[in-house]
Amino acid sequence: MSEKVIKKANKDTCDTFCYDESLVQRVQPEIEKVEGVELIFKALSDATRMKIAYALTLEKELCVCDVANIIGSTTATASHHLRLLRNMKLAKYRKEGKLVFYSLADDHVHQLVSMALLHSKDVDLNR
Repeated sequence: MSEKVIKKANKDTCDTFCYDESLVQRVQPEIEKVEGVELIFKALSDATRMKIAYALTLEKELCVCDVANIIGSTTATASHHLRLLRNMKLAKYRKEGKLVFYSLADDHVHQLVSMALLHSKDVDLNR
């Protein structure tokens, strides 16, 4: 007796190729608006930078030394990550004497970090 192997079709793809031309023509030009946005997600895709950004949602402002202690790193490492966040316009800083304090650039960044955390709790990412 031979067994037949039946492959199940992927249910996440169309069984036939077709598209809505008017929809494509309407949406396709809008796609260019996202150019460069991926850099924000790239900056936040690093676990250390995400921890820093999250810490800055909890406190309005943190000294570089405090950030280093919070994430368990050297001040040089913390400073490196903070500088990248600043260069990406996700964080800003101010100097007070010999101290440098960082905060999130604006409420949009705060919302982005908060929403990502909220989403990760709703969806078990470890499954």
